[in-house]
Amino acid sequence: MDTLVGLLPIILMFVIFYFLLIRPQQKKQKKVQQMQTELQKGDRIITIGGLHGTIHALDEATLIISSQDGTQMKFDRSSVREKLNQD
Repeated sequence: MDTLVGLLPIILMFVIFYFLLIRPQQKKQKKVQQMQTELQKGDRIITIGGLHGTIHALDEATLIISSQDGTQMKFDRSSVREKLNQD
């Protein structure tokens, strides 16, 4: 019984660590992956590097982004940080 009482603070610390740090990060990562799989042609996006553009074409792993001046660049799908709202 003494060993259980001695381990209780360590176990409690791991439980708190899980709910405050690990679980929210997993939820955020899952949400980003879902957004990346739901991308479609014509969506306005921002890449991790800060490039703003519109999806010109896409396949399973890559996409071609058209910038405002008409330049087209090829990126991995995982490089998309966020999808902008279509207002």
